[in-house]
Amino acid sequence: MERLVGKPAPLFKMKTALGNGEGFGEVSLEDYKGKWLVMFFYPLDFTFVCPTEITGYSDRYEEFKAEGAEILAVSTDSEHSHKAWINRDLGKIKFPLASDFTKKVSKDYGVLVEEEGVALRGLFIIDPEGIVRYSVIHDLNIGRSVDETLRVLKALKTGGLCPVNWKPGDELL
Repeated sequence: MERLVGKPAPLFKMKTALGNGEGFGEVSLEDYKGKWLVMFFYPLDFTFVCPTEITGYSDRYEEFKAEGAEILAVSTDSEHSHKAWINRDLGKIKFPLASDFTKKVSKDYGVLVEEEGVALRGLFIIDPEGIVRYSVIHDLNIGRSVDETLRVLKALKTGGLCPVNWKPGDELL
């Protein structure tokens, strides 16, 4: 797989289920121009680890907004599956769930498990100019850390050199 960090983010256009109960929509990379984007892929709706991640990021959404960032969750399920899942299990979510039903976006971002037709737990932070600045890909069984995502976002926004275990407020190198 070719690395994405430091390169323009692959373009995308996907249908979404809006987490706030407003129905369906559509999203593209262009919609996030001028903002930071935290885009994370998850395998499937109606699974065990996925709702913990989605609600975890939703619970901290205002902290991402305060940093000038938006969140987009993506899986290979349809927007209708996303909507059913939101209504049944998740409740109100503060960001859209995008449908990569064609699996093209998952493939473009290097997270598609082709044999299973699902995405690994990939997370990408894209800067306001559309450049991928961070990526991490987990096994299906491992949830991500919202704290670490926020720390990395804040580190990227400093524009400086952040040493090991850097936290907001620490000195840069």
